[in-house]
Amino acid sequence: MISRRNIRVKVMQTLYILDSVSGESKPGEAQAILTKKIDQTRVLFTYLIYFITEVARYAEKDALQKASKHLPTAADLAVNTKIAGNELLWKIVEDASFKSSISEAKLQHLADADLLKKTYQQLVASTEYQEYIEEDSRDKKEERKILEYIFNALMLPNEDFIAHIEEKFINWDDDAEMMQTLVLNYLHKPAALAFHDILSKEKWSFAKDLLSTVLEKKEHTLKIIKPKLKNWDADRVASLDLILLQMGVCEFLYFDTIPTKVTINEYIDLAKAYSTPQSGQFINGILDNIHKELSAANKIEKRNFKNSTL
Repeated sequence: MISRRNIRVKVMQTLYILDSVSGESKPGEAQAILTKKIDQTRVLFTYLIYFITEVARYAEKDALQKASKHLPTAADLAVNTKIAGNELLWKIVEDASFKSSISEAKLQHLADADLLKKTYQQLVASTEYQEYIEEDSRDKKEERKILEYIFNALMLPNEDFIAHIEEKFINWDDDAEMMQTLVLNYLHKPAALAFHDILSKEKWSFAKDLLSTVLEKKEHTLKIIKPKLKNWDADRVASLDLILLQMGVCEFLYFDTIPTKVTINEYIDLAKAYSTPQSGQFINGILDNIHKELSAANKIEKRNFKNSTL
Protein backbone atom coordinates (compact mmCIF):
# COMPACT_ATOMS: atom_id res chain seq x y z
CA MET A 1 0.00 0.00 0.00
CA ILE A 2 1.06 3.59 -0.58
CA SER A 3 2.78 5.01 2.49
CA ARG A 4 1.51 7.98 4.48
CA ARG A 5 4.68 9.90 3.58
CA ASN A 6 3.98 9.32 -0.09
CA ILE A 7 0.41 10.53 0.36
CA ARG A 8 1.74 13.76 1.89
CA VAL A 9 4.07 14.20 -1.08
CA LYS A 10 1.19 13.89 -3.52
CA VAL A 11 -1.00 16.29 -1.53
CA MET A 12 1.93 18.72 -1.36
CA GLN A 13 2.46 18.50 -5.12
CA THR A 14 -1.24 18.99 -5.77
CA LEU A 15 -1.31 22.10 -3.61
CA TYR A 16 1.81 23.42 -5.33
CA ILE A 17 0.23 22.96 -8.75
CA LEU A 18 -2.90 24.78 -7.62
CA ASP A 19 -0.80 27.55 -6.07
CA SER A 20 1.13 28.00 -9.32
CA VAL A 21 -1.99 28.43 -11.44
CA SER A 22 -3.43 31.93 -11.62
CA GLY A 23 -7.10 32.28 -10.71
CA GLU A 24 -9.36 30.07 -8.65
CA SER A 25 -9.38 26.35 -9.28
CA LYS A 26 -12.46 24.72 -10.76
CA PRO A 27 -14.72 22.58 -8.54
CA GLY A 28 -13.24 19.11 -8.24
CA GLU A 29 -9.94 20.12 -9.85
CA ALA A 30 -7.85 19.59 -6.71
CA GLN A 31 -9.11 16.06 -6.14
CA ALA A 32 -8.73 15.27 -9.84
CA ILE A 33 -5.05 16.26 -9.71
CA LEU A 34 -4.51 14.20 -6.56
CA THR A 35 -6.29 11.19 -8.07
CA LYS A 36 -4.08 11.39 -11.15
CA LYS A 37 -0.93 11.43 -9.02
CA ILE A 38 -2.03 8.40 -7.03
CA ASP A 39 -2.94 6.62 -10.26
CA GLN A 40 0.56 7.29 -11.59
CA THR A 41 1.90 5.36 -8.60
CA ARG A 42 -0.42 2.44 -9.33
CA VAL A 43 0.69 2.33 -12.96
CA LEU A 44 4.38 2.47 -12.00
CA PHE A 45 3.91 -0.38 -9.53
CA THR A 46 2.06 -2.45 -12.13
CA TYR A 47 4.79 -1.84 -14.70
CA LEU A 48 7.56 -2.99 -12.36
CA ILE A 49 5.71 -6.25 -11.71
CA TYR A 50 4.96 -6.55 -15.43
CA PHE A 51 8.65 -6.14 -16.33
CA ILE A 52 9.63 -8.87 -13.83
CA THR A 53 7.10 -11.27 -15.35
CA GLU A 54 8.18 -10.47 -18.91
CA VAL A 55 11.82 -11.16 -18.09
CA ALA A 56 10.87 -14.54 -16.61
CA ARG A 57 8.58 -15.42 -19.51
CA TYR A 58 11.28 -14.48 -22.03
CA ALA A 59 12.70 -17.99 -21.58
CA GLU A 60 9.94 -19.38 -23.79
CA LYS A 61 10.61 -16.79 -26.49
CA ASP A 62 14.32 -17.52 -26.28
CA ALA A 63 13.74 -21.26 -26.63
CA LEU A 64 11.41 -20.79 -29.60
CA GLN A 65 13.76 -18.41 -31.43
CA LYS A 66 16.76 -20.69 -31.00
CA ALA A 67 14.85 -23.82 -31.97
CA SER A 68 13.60 -22.04 -35.11
CA LYS A 69 17.09 -21.46 -36.46
CA HIS A 70 17.88 -23.00 -39.83
CA LEU A 71 20.49 -25.24 -38.24
CA PRO A 72 19.88 -25.20 -34.47
CA THR A 73 22.66 -26.60 -32.29
CA ALA A 74 22.14 -29.00 -29.42
CA ALA A 75 22.40 -26.01 -27.06
CA ASP A 76 19.74 -24.17 -29.08
CA LEU A 77 17.38 -27.09 -28.60
CA ALA A 78 18.11 -27.41 -24.90
CA VAL A 79 17.15 -23.97 -23.56
CA ASN A 80 15.81 -24.44 -20.05
CA THR A 81 12.34 -22.90 -19.68
CA LYS A 82 11.71 -23.79 -16.05
CA ILE A 83 11.38 -20.15 -15.03
CA ALA A 84 8.60 -19.59 -17.56
CA GLY A 85 6.53 -22.06 -15.56
CA ASN A 86 7.35 -20.43 -12.22
CA GLU A 87 4.27 -20.97 -10.03
CA LEU A 88 4.39 -17.51 -8.46
CA LEU A 89 4.83 -15.98 -11.90
CA TRP A 90 1.60 -17.58 -13.09
CA LYS A 91 -0.32 -16.56 -9.98
CA ILE A 92 0.60 -13.01 -10.94
CA VAL A 93 -0.03 -13.11 -14.69
CA GLU A 94 -3.40 -14.81 -14.24
CA ASP A 95 -4.58 -12.26 -11.68
CA ALA A 96 -7.58 -10.40 -13.09
CA SER A 97 -6.66 -7.05 -11.53
CA PHE A 98 -3.12 -7.34 -12.93
CA LYS A 99 -4.41 -8.05 -16.44
CA SER A 100 -6.88 -5.18 -16.21
CA SER A 101 -4.28 -2.73 -14.94
CA ILE A 102 -1.87 -3.66 -17.75
CA SER A 103 -4.57 -3.26 -20.37
CA GLU A 104 -5.88 0.07 -19.07
CA ALA A 105 -2.40 1.64 -18.96
CA LYS A 106 -1.31 -0.05 -22.23
CA LEU A 107 1.88 -1.17 -20.53
CA GLN A 108 2.72 -3.57 -23.34
CA HIS A 109 3.66 -0.54 -25.42
CA LEU A 110 5.99 0.85 -22.75
CA ALA A 111 8.26 -2.15 -22.48
CA ASP A 112 11.63 -1.87 -24.22
CA ALA A 113 12.16 -5.15 -26.10
CA ASP A 114 15.96 -4.79 -26.18
CA LEU A 115 16.10 -4.02 -22.49
CA LEU A 116 13.92 -7.03 -21.69
CA LYS A 117 16.19 -9.27 -23.76
CA LYS A 118 19.37 -7.92 -22.15
CA THR A 119 17.92 -8.33 -18.67
CA TYR A 120 16.95 -11.92 -19.47
CA GLN A 121 20.45 -12.63 -20.81
CA GLN A 122 21.97 -11.24 -17.61
CA LEU A 123 19.64 -13.49 -15.65
CA VAL A 124 20.63 -16.60 -17.62
CA ALA A 125 24.33 -15.82 -17.10
CA SER A 126 23.95 -15.52 -13.32
CA THR A 127 24.91 -18.14 -10.75
CA GLU A 128 21.53 -17.69 -9.07
CA TYR A 129 19.74 -18.69 -12.25
CA GLN A 130 21.94 -21.72 -12.85
CA GLU A 131 21.25 -22.93 -9.32
CA TYR A 132 17.53 -22.36 -9.85
CA ILE A 133 17.25 -24.40 -13.06
CA GLU A 134 19.46 -27.21 -11.75
CA GLU A 135 16.83 -28.01 -9.14
CA ASP A 136 14.10 -30.16 -10.71
CA SER A 137 11.53 -29.58 -7.99
CA ARG A 138 9.55 -26.39 -7.45
CA ASP A 139 10.00 -24.90 -4.01
CA LYS A 140 7.76 -21.91 -3.21
CA LYS A 141 10.60 -20.04 -1.56
CA GLU A 142 12.93 -20.58 -4.52
CA GLU A 143 10.20 -19.59 -6.97
CA ARG A 144 9.86 -16.29 -5.15
CA LYS A 145 13.61 -15.76 -4.71
CA ILE A 146 14.37 -15.92 -8.42
CA LEU A 147 11.74 -13.25 -9.16
CA GLU A 148 13.12 -11.12 -6.33
CA TYR A 149 16.58 -11.57 -7.84
CA ILE A 150 15.38 -10.18 -11.17
CA PHE A 151 14.04 -7.09 -9.40
CA ASN A 152 16.78 -6.53 -6.80
CA ALA A 153 19.87 -7.49 -8.78
CA LEU A 154 19.00 -6.97 -12.44
CA MET A 155 16.50 -4.11 -12.53
CA LEU A 156 17.18 -1.67 -9.68
CA PRO A 157 21.01 -1.50 -10.04
CA ASN A 158 20.79 -1.34 -13.84
CA GLU A 159 21.42 2.21 -15.07
CA ASP A 160 19.74 1.47 -18.39
CA PHE A 161 16.63 0.21 -16.64
CA ILE A 162 16.47 3.22 -14.30
CA ALA A 163 16.92 5.58 -17.26
CA HIS A 164 14.07 3.74 -18.99
CA ILE A 165 11.83 4.12 -15.92
CA GLU A 166 12.71 7.78 -15.45
CA GLU A 167 11.81 8.44 -19.07
CA LYS A 168 8.44 6.70 -18.85
CA PHE A 169 7.40 7.66 -15.30
CA ILE A 170 7.82 11.21 -14.01
CA ASN A 171 6.95 10.02 -10.50
CA TRP A 172 9.88 7.59 -10.19
CA ASP A 173 11.99 9.87 -7.98
CA ASP A 174 9.05 10.35 -5.61
CA ASP A 175 8.03 6.71 -5.49
CA ALA A 176 11.29 4.77 -5.95
CA GLU A 177 11.99 3.99 -2.30
CA MET A 178 8.41 2.98 -1.61
CA MET A 179 8.32 0.82 -4.76
CA GLN A 180 11.12 -1.37 -3.45
CA THR A 181 9.01 -2.22 -0.42
CA LEU A 182 5.75 -2.58 -2.37
CA VAL A 183 7.19 -4.92 -4.98
CA LEU A 184 8.90 -7.20 -2.47
CA ASN A 185 5.82 -7.29 -0.24
CA TYR A 186 3.71 -8.18 -3.25
CA LEU A 187 6.00 -11.03 -4.27
CA HIS A 188 5.65 -12.43 -0.76
CA LYS A 189 1.85 -12.15 -0.70
CA PRO A 190 0.42 -11.50 -4.17
CA ALA A 191 -3.11 -12.39 -3.11
CA ALA A 192 -3.10 -9.63 -0.48
CA LEU A 193 -3.16 -6.78 -3.02
CA ALA A 194 -5.47 -5.93 -5.88
CA PHE A 195 -3.79 -3.60 -8.33
CA HIS A 196 -6.74 -1.20 -8.36
CA ASP A 197 -6.72 -0.99 -4.56
CA ILE A 198 -3.16 0.20 -4.06
CA LEU A 199 -4.54 2.85 -1.71
CA SER A 200 -6.77 1.65 1.14
CA LYS A 201 -10.08 3.42 1.80
CA GLU A 202 -8.70 4.82 5.04
CA LYS A 203 -5.58 6.23 3.41
CA TRP A 204 -7.55 7.60 0.47
CA SER A 205 -9.82 9.32 2.99
CA PHE A 206 -6.73 10.77 4.70
CA ALA A 207 -5.39 12.05 1.38
CA LYS A 208 -8.66 13.74 0.40
CA ASP A 209 -9.23 15.14 3.89
CA LEU A 210 -5.72 16.58 4.13
CA LEU A 211 -6.03 18.22 0.72
CA SER A 212 -9.48 19.68 1.33
CA THR A 213 -8.63 20.83 4.85
CA VAL A 214 -5.52 22.73 3.75
CA LEU A 215 -7.52 24.44 1.02
CA GLU A 216 -10.50 25.27 3.23
CA LYS A 217 -8.44 26.41 6.21
CA LYS A 218 -5.81 28.34 4.24
CA GLU A 219 -6.79 31.77 5.57
CA HIS A 220 -6.89 30.51 9.16
CA THR A 221 -3.57 28.64 9.01
CA LEU A 222 -1.79 31.59 7.40
CA LYS A 223 -2.96 33.81 10.28
CA ILE A 224 -1.23 31.38 12.63
CA ILE A 225 1.90 31.01 10.51
CA LYS A 226 2.71 34.56 9.39
CA PRO A 227 3.32 36.06 12.88
CA LYS A 228 5.91 33.32 13.50
CA LEU A 229 7.98 34.28 10.49
CA LYS A 230 9.47 37.23 12.43
CA ASN A 231 12.31 38.46 10.23
CA TRP A 232 11.10 36.41 7.31
CA ASP A 233 9.06 38.18 4.68
CA ALA A 234 6.07 35.91 4.09
CA ASP A 235 6.02 36.93 0.43
CA ARG A 236 9.64 35.83 0.02
CA VAL A 237 9.39 32.52 1.87
CA ALA A 238 9.48 29.64 -0.62
CA SER A 239 5.91 28.86 -1.65
CA LEU A 240 6.55 25.15 -1.06
CA ASP A 241 7.64 25.90 2.52
CA LEU A 242 4.39 27.78 3.16
CA ILE A 243 2.44 24.84 1.79
CA LEU A 244 4.31 22.43 4.08
CA LEU A 245 3.65 24.70 7.05
CA GLN A 246 -0.05 24.86 6.23
CA MET A 247 -0.21 21.08 5.95
CA GLY A 248 1.60 20.71 9.28
CA VAL A 249 -0.69 23.15 11.10
CA CYS A 250 -3.74 21.41 9.67
CA GLU A 251 -2.48 18.09 11.01
CA PHE A 252 -1.95 19.70 14.42
CA LEU A 253 -5.48 21.03 14.57
CA TYR A 254 -7.70 18.73 12.56
CA PHE A 255 -6.13 15.25 12.48
CA ASP A 256 -6.40 14.04 16.04
CA THR A 257 -4.97 10.54 15.47
CA ILE A 258 -1.61 11.76 14.17
CA PRO A 259 0.97 12.55 16.90
CA THR A 260 2.39 16.07 16.65
CA LYS A 261 5.94 14.71 16.78
CA VAL A 262 5.22 12.56 13.73
CA THR A 263 3.80 15.57 11.88
CA ILE A 264 6.82 17.75 12.62
CA ASN A 265 9.32 15.07 11.61
CA GLU A 266 7.44 14.26 8.40
CA TYR A 267 7.40 17.86 7.20
CA ILE A 268 11.03 18.44 8.13
CA ASP A 269 11.92 15.44 5.94
CA LEU A 270 9.74 16.66 3.07
CA ALA A 271 11.28 20.14 3.27
CA LYS A 272 14.79 18.66 3.10
CA ALA A 273 13.85 16.47 0.14
CA TYR A 274 11.81 18.91 -1.92
CA SER A 275 12.59 22.50 -0.95
CA THR A 276 15.69 24.65 -0.33
CA PRO A 277 18.78 23.55 1.65
CA GLN A 278 17.68 25.71 4.60
CA SER A 279 14.05 24.59 4.52
CA GLY A 280 14.39 21.66 6.90
CA GLN A 281 15.67 23.84 9.71
CA PHE A 282 13.16 26.57 8.83
CA ILE A 283 10.17 24.19 8.92
CA ASN A 284 11.41 22.64 12.16
CA GLY A 285 11.67 26.00 13.92
CA ILE A 286 8.33 27.39 12.75
CA LEU A 287 6.29 24.22 13.35
CA ASP A 288 7.85 23.69 16.76
CA ASN A 289 7.04 27.29 17.70
CA ILE A 290 3.44 26.94 16.49
CA HIS A 291 3.05 23.60 18.25
CA LYS A 292 4.14 25.07 21.57
CA GLU A 293 1.76 28.03 21.22
CA LEU A 294 -1.23 25.91 20.21
CA SER A 295 -0.53 23.39 22.99
CA ALA A 296 -0.29 26.17 25.60
CA ALA A 297 -3.68 27.44 24.42
CA ASN A 298 -5.14 23.89 24.58
CA LYS A 299 -5.99 24.01 20.90
CA ILE A 300 -4.39 20.67 20.05
CA GLU A 301 -6.32 17.53 20.91
CA LYS A 302 -4.88 14.16 20.07
CA ARG A 303 -6.52 10.82 20.79
CA ASN A 304 -6.12 7.14 20.01
CA PHE A 305 -3.25 7.77 17.61
CA LYS A 306 -1.65 4.48 18.64
CA ASN A 307 -4.53 2.68 16.96
CA SER A 308 -4.37 4.67 13.76
CA THR A 309 -3.56 2.70 10.63
CA LEU A 310 -2.83 5.78 8.56
